[in-house]
Amino acid sequence: MSDYFSSGRARHGRGVTAVLGPTNTGKTHLAIERMLGHESGIIGLPLRLLAREVYDKVVRAAGAANVALITGEEKIYPKSPRYYVCTVEAMPRDIDVAFLAVDEIQLAGDPERGHVFTRHLLHARGQSETLLLGAATMKGAIIDLLPGANIISRPRLSKLSYAGQKKISRLPRRSAVVTFAANEVYAIAELMRRQRGGAAVVLGALSPKTRNAQVELYQNGEVDFLIATDAIGMGLNLDVDHVALASVSKFDGQQHRELTNAEIGQVAGRAGRHTNDGSFGVTAQITPFEQARIAALEAHEFEPVKMLQWRNGSLDFTSVDRLKDALRAQPDHKRLTRGRMVNDLIALENVSSDEKVKALAIAPAAIARLWEVCQIPDYRKISAADHAAIITQLYCHLLSENGHIPEDWFTDQLRHAENTSGDIDTLANRISHIRTWTFVSHRSDWLADPGHWQERTRAIEDKLSDALHERLTQRFVDRRTSVLMKSMRDKQSLHAEIEADGSVHVERHFVGRLDGFLFTPDTSAAGIHGKAARNAAAKVLSEELAERAKRLVEAAPEKLELTRLGQIMWENSPVARLEKGSEPLKPSLTILADEHLSAPEHGRIEARISDWLNGVIDERLEPLVKLAAAEDISGLAKGVAFQLLESLGALKRDDVADDIRQLDQEARGQLRRYGVRFGAFNIFMPMLLKPAASDLILLLWALHHGARDGVDPGALPEPPRQGLTSAAADPKLPQSFYRAAGFHHCGRRVVRFDMLERLADMIRPLVSWRRKKAEAGADVKAAEKAVETEIAKEVSKGADPSKEEPKGAEEAGKEGKAGAAAPVAPEGATGDGGFTVTPDMTSIIGCSGEEFASVLTVLGFRRDRKAPKPEPRAEKANPDTARREDGKAAPAAAEKSGDGARRAGAQMDEVWRPRRKTPRAAAHKGRGRKPKPARGKGKAAPMRAARPKPEPRAVIDPDSPFAALKDLKRDLETRVKDPS
Repeated sequence: MSDYFSSGRARHGRGVTAVLGPTNTGKTHLAIERMLGHESGIIGLPLRLLAREVYDKVVRAAGAANVALITGEEKIYPKSPRYYVCTVEAMPRDIDVAFLAVDEIQLAGDPERGHVFTRHLLHARGQSETLLLGAATMKGAIIDLLPGANIISRPRLSKLSYAGQKKISRLPRRSAVVTFAANEVYAIAELMRRQRGGAAVVLGALSPKTRNAQVELYQNGEVDFLIATDAIGMGLNLDVDHVALASVSKFDGQQHRELTNAEIGQVAGRAGRHTNDGSFGVTAQITPFEQARIAALEAHEFEPVKMLQWRNGSLDFTSVDRLKDALRAQPDHKRLTRGRMVNDLIALENVSSDEKVKALAIAPAAIARLWEVCQIPDYRKISAADHAAIITQLYCHLLSENGHIPEDWFTDQLRHAENTSGDIDTLANRISHIRTWTFVSHRSDWLADPGHWQERTRAIEDKLSDALHERLTQRFVDRRTSVLMKSMRDKQSLHAEIEADGSVHVERHFVGRLDGFLFTPDTSAAGIHGKAARNAAAKVLSEELAERAKRLVEAAPEKLELTRLGQIMWENSPVARLEKGSEPLKPSLTILADEHLSAPEHGRIEARISDWLNGVIDERLEPLVKLAAAEDISGLAKGVAFQLLESLGALKRDDVADDIRQLDQEARGQLRRYGVRFGAFNIFMPMLLKPAASDLILLLWALHHGARDGVDPGALPEPPRQGLTSAAADPKLPQSFYRAAGFHHCGRRVVRFDMLERLADMIRPLVSWRRKKAEAGADVKAAEKAVETEIAKEVSKGADPSKEEPKGAEEAGKEGKAGAAAPVAPEGATGDGGFTVTPDMTSIIGCSGEEFASVLTVLGFRRDRKAPKPEPRAEKANPDTARREDGKAAPAAAEKSGDGARRAGAQMDEVWRPRRKTPRAAAHKGRGRKPKPARGKGKAAPMRAARPKPEPRAVIDPDSPFAALKDLKRDLETRVKDPS
């Protein structure tokens, strides 16, 4: 079949059957029977161990020549197989089969592997039949994602009941004790060996051969107890009568968390196979379950899976950045969520930053190979940096001249794992090591002779598996020799270390993580052994924290960073958090440290970070800090300054209109000296609109006022993106949030303060422009120029202006007035107190159409619609008839043009005007004094043109010839005012 991960097959439920139900319903057995009823088939299983178990069953039914086993580390591939048993990750993409099944489909919700199961659920199909097997919690998701799918519910074949809490020493025979950490498995198995004669051990990290050997110990009765991780919860069929949980929490790859009821039910359901009833309970230090949980587990009623993990399958290999972008793509369905950063994505990020890799990963084929190599599993659970180093080496080998991994280098890697001596941990680590190279050997084009290396790695794994089984049996069935348990009993010999990523290990066992100055213990390390390990870690923690404190105190300012959520980071770890202080500009500080940090070191850290934080506030909010410390502001200006400080640098002009109106120019000047701008809509400080300043103001606002306005500083919403002059307003956010970010709320949009004032500056002259006034000014200027020209001519002829009056000055003035050009209206001016929207206006605000109209409406303008002015005809005008004697244009042509426009149905023009105010006489009726303009309440009044300040005029000598020019100008101005 085609590569369904990238072929874009449509999601549908046709031909899909979902068989859902709790454990012990025979779902996997049904899938095997259905597959064997077809000519060909493939089944995907969640674990390599389970895949091997199902493979053996299918081989017994169909013969080894007809069955292939495909996992990441093991491939058994006959010449012409009909049936394929695979792990879900290893299911081939290019094989057409009649039947296809995916087991444990509820793992589509798993944060680590869920995206793989989701991809198969959405796209993988058999030609004749497709089965999805899993828990009933998936029913709703499958119905939503695969409309038309056939849902079959299967009941459990036996009864499952709660048996309460029991001590490990009193557990019934044929019991399985389940916990979620290897050290706990070993500790419980050791206790079982001492008190009950021994136990078999099953962990997901065991090789199939070791696991089968351990299970055989249990199945044949050599031991009556099985100690396991939740690996037994994924379909492994064992004769277990009782399941006891020794832990109800686990580490999910990112954090330790409580198990859900569905996860507990998956494990507890291993008790009671076929028609034999089973029981479950708790042991060790686990508190007995509450009644609600018991009822849910016995009835198999669990919270449905709501969200499935998803990853884009259509990848772009034209560049590494495009590959990353494709992997970051978001799903298109409400049931799907993009998977988190897991090993392969982390490896891609780390490896692609290497210079050698950058030089090689150019062509699409090379980038595709890079992504393929990054998907090598980290079986050894080493650090991300070490894993990336291995991947980088492999990639460079594969991109070398011969395109294969060198055999001598590969031999060296295997040599480290061939030794079968050592304890359980040593052998387990070697098996993890060889699993990596087994995986590599099964990539057919990575090695020159892959078949040889597959046999070699399999032989090494088999030898190690036999040795590990022997050690496990010696330790937990026959002997008391155990390096791990001996270390736990001997507190003096415990060795603790802190790795570069902050993980703390005692005797190579993870006990917690150090992040900054906070140590988070591993909650799975419980009991006396966990306590001993943590005590061993305390000394090394104190030494490490003292060293870190010294480095922080001496660190350069740029090594500290303030996040938008109020955390102070140092070396990529949070070391302090801002809290609400006594004043907006004085937040308090909480140092993120625990008891392992001494009091003197705590004090030095706090002092250093406080000094740094004050410097950041002083630098980013300099105008505001200087305003707070100003001593040359007094009177009403001081009150306005206080309000500005309380509101972190911005006031809505409407809210302080009365105070602003009472400020004289001297008081305003006091504030302007500190960067305060008096705008039409806001009183603000433009310097605080810079990104660094506005981010900090928003944080300080959230700390001081966020709780009042329903905004959590720890989950501060994103403000409008930097560089935007306006943005769509989120109705869920308060206006105060946007004002703290430097934006004025204008209905459906928010507009940055400075851009709003620029808009006001553009509109103001358009509203005040009048044609008559402009024509009068043009006539006067033309007359002045003509007179000045005439005087200049007389002077050039030798006349002395101080002794004789210039000839022809008055006549020149009249001619200049007659020849004055008609003034051109500014773009957008209508000449009647209105204006039209211009491209410059919409450009600075960043929106147009109705969104821009909503901004103008909120600012106090109303919209009128009127027919557009007719355009003059294109025919040449007759200079003798173009104007009448009084200088006014003849109307005939315009009237015809207007009639033509109306007949053509011209689109109406939109003209904006300031809203009409209540007439002053009515508004102030009955008052005995001249009313003041209505301002300060409601919405801001539309802008008026500022009245220009008259300039001082020079006194002309009455005996000077220029006195004639003055008289002429006065005469012209009188005629303009009174044409009659």
